[in-house]
Amino acid sequence: MRTTAAPLVLVPEVLPPDWLASVHAAADVGAFELRDDLDAVLGLELETRRRVVGLLTLLTRPVDAALLDAFPELRVVSNMAVGFDNVDVPACTARSIRVGNTPGVLTDATADLAMALLLSAARNLPAASLDAREGRWQTWSPTGWLGLELRGATLGVVGLGKIGLAVAQRARAFGMDILYTRRSDAPAPPELGATRVELDALLARADVVSLHVPLRPDTRHLIDAAALGRMKPSALLVNTARGDVVDQVALQAALEAGQIAGAALDVTSPEPLPPEHPLYQTPGCFIVPHIGSATRATRRRMAELACANLLAGVRGEALPHAVNGPI
Repeated sequence: MRTTAAPLVLVPEVLPPDWLASVHAAADVGAFELRDDLDAVLGLELETRRRVVGLLTLLTRPVDAALLDAFPELRVVSNMAVGFDNVDVPACTARSIRVGNTPGVLTDATADLAMALLLSAARNLPAASLDAREGRWQTWSPTGWLGLELRGATLGVVGLGKIGLAVAQRARAFGMDILYTRRSDAPAPPELGATRVELDALLARADVVSLHVPLRPDTRHLIDAAALGRMKPSALLVNTARGDVVDQVALQAALEAGQIAGAALDVTSPEPLPPEHPLYQTPGCFIVPHIGSATRATRRRMAELACANLLAGVRGEALPHAVNGPI
């Protein structure tokens, strides 16, 4: 860190330094722990906190009014994620603090992961692998580990945005029929051959339901006990959106009662989900640790966009990818 009293930006210490080269070249940089309070970790004096003009945050870092007030000269919060439900955007706007995110770059990586989860759940790969490893694979069986054949099956995409569309395109290549919901009036691309329906109809008709909506008040627990009750007993649920889009208590109950056949989750509430959580032991439930964007190329590009937003905000310029518009 430079010895001058230059403006200071804070970044998560878990990020590789070479991902942050542009920031290190342009500003004084302080690192903070992923899960701890920034003030407690850095032991910041008020004089130091007044130097902080930018925060680069991860979706695991809540950015609320109390945190914003700890840095009276803060100009920008750059969230290294597409979603920004961890940031109190109105509180930032009220303080003239720009907020940025990293859209677009993780579409393909997340769609690939959603398709991987879909395939794993459809073909019972987690259970089959565990049975083989633990000695329950005694012989080839014509009725062992039977799953869903994708050709001719129906995928219901809840939220046909960029990621939802990319998942639908991949599923179409497997011969699946596509149903979708969408907030905007724009139709799906004609070549997708997809049918727009209301959510209740999608839940009732789909063999696989894949969630791709942002977390908002109207999407929190969008998939609740009633929604799960509308799904086929043979249906699968895939969630690569946000954990709180699904009521996990209701999901556990639905799986245990055989209301649906399985669920594959990349996101949970909370994150990380404690290892003693009952969902890990619930039959048909497959959980991975929020790895939708976890490719080397995508994570590095996300960091680059986050750095570009951060530096623009520090300079008082419009952010390349702004959440709360011109300030």
